[in-house]
Amino acid sequence: MEEHKETVWKSPDGREVRVAGSAGFCFGVKRAVDGLSDLAAKARGPVYTYGPIIHNETVVKDFEKQGVDLYDEKTPLSSLPKGTMVLRSHGVSRQVVHDLENAGFQISDATCPFVGKIHRTVEQYSRDGYYIIILGDPSHPEVEGITGWVVGDRYKVISTEEEAEALFLPPDTKVCVVSQTTFRFDKFEKLVEMIVQKGYDTYAQNTICNATELRQREAAELSAWADVMLVIGGKNSSNSRKLFDICRDHCGRTYFLQTAEELSVPDLYSIQHIGITAGASTPEKIIEEVFKKCQK
Repeated sequence: MEEHKETVWKSPDGREVRVAGSAGFCFGVKRAVDGLSDLAAKARGPVYTYGPIIHNETVVKDFEKQGVDLYDEKTPLSSLPKGTMVLRSHGVSRQVVHDLENAGFQISDATCPFVGKIHRTVEQYSRDGYYIIILGDPSHPEVEGITGWVVGDRYKVISTEEEAEALFLPPDTKVCVVSQTTFRFDKFEKLVEMIVQKGYDTYAQNTICNATELRQREAAELSAWADVMLVIGGKNSSNSRKLFDICRDHCGRTYFLQTAEELSVPDLYSIQHIGITAGASTPEKIIEEVFKKCQK
């Protein structure tokens, strides 16, 4: 994957602000947002998104202004005027797709291709008799969608070393391990190692997307340099929260914010080294606003 250069600002007195080259929209998010923008401009009937198209409130509100409705899963599909339902970038289960088709909705699939690949993997391997282990947050929409493509109920979601240690399956079990695309790479390696050591016939596929690995590596390097580290992302963004955890490991003064208006760092303009990174669902405009606000 091509690595983008950092954006750097330096002041005459030696202050420096750096923005990670990978900060902001990844391929899957850009694809989803661009696709929905085109659809919203051309559609003649109602347009809905099945859950937030991405985990960024600013983006979701902008689409609402364009007439795109956010579908609440608690609302019966039969009560909605028929139109186009856009599947969120995090993906949905096979059952959701079935229900939407039966309810008469036209489906526009904005699922990230990397997530879609995981759907196909767990479907294939579960059909072939493998027990599926998903490394990730069980309450995250992406993971909920992935579990919905497992054939049968032979699967488990694991997010901690304690859960991996407690895993007990028959010795001859064939195991397929995948992960949430935004999982921490170092954590993925550790949990896979723990599972393999149990002696199962294990097939492990690293399904963390390349952009996530790059973003996490850059965040670690930049936060090790910074006196203050700023992580920009939606409050419900899993990958942004993981960036925050990584940066906090290297820089004690790490702050999480959604917009430039939330930037509130004591003695900001006396700090020599400020690092900025952002989650995969953070618009470039917000990153630019934070970057400029740090300059003086």
